[in-house]
Amino acid sequence: MTQERTGVATFKGNPITLVGPELKAGDTAPDFVVSKNLLEDASLSDYSGKIKLISVVPSLDTGVCDAQTRRFNTEAAELGDDVVILTISMDLPFAQARWCGAAGIDRVVTLSDHKEASFGQAYGVLIKEFRLDMRSIFVIDKNNTLAYVEYLTEMSEHPNYEAAVAAVKALL
Repeated sequence: MTQERTGVATFKGNPITLVGPELKAGDTAPDFVVSKNLLEDASLSDYSGKIKLISVVPSLDTGVCDAQTRRFNTEAAELGDDVVILTISMDLPFAQARWCGAAGIDRVVTLSDHKEASFGQAYGVLIKEFRLDMRSIFVIDKNNTLAYVEYLTEMSEHPNYEAAVAAVKALL
């Protein structure tokens, strides 16, 4: 049976239900399967040997998600080749590619959780009411241990960018 967490998050003040476990720093990062494009999947193991910053957004076509992805694209230039920044949303892969092209995003890897919500369920960010993934940040070290976790309590707010980047830099 899938775990549901209610009362831990809101969208514009209205309660939402998150499906999956609440992960904490020190936990082993769960594996997941997401879409790189319509024909090719990706999983956590595809990024082994790298420090991973996973930026989760409900949809790239919204203001906060747009700003969050642009911010981490800028930060990626400073973090070097040992770090990969993954942005995961429920947007279809071709919508992600269109958005990245229009926004000039070239350092962040966008991945789609649209098929099975594998990431959302494994990381406890799947919003039951909307079938979107809740805004959150996960920093995973080279050994796939969670070093930093931020679950936002209000979907329309920004994450703590500085803390997430600091968590990555502490692993370098």
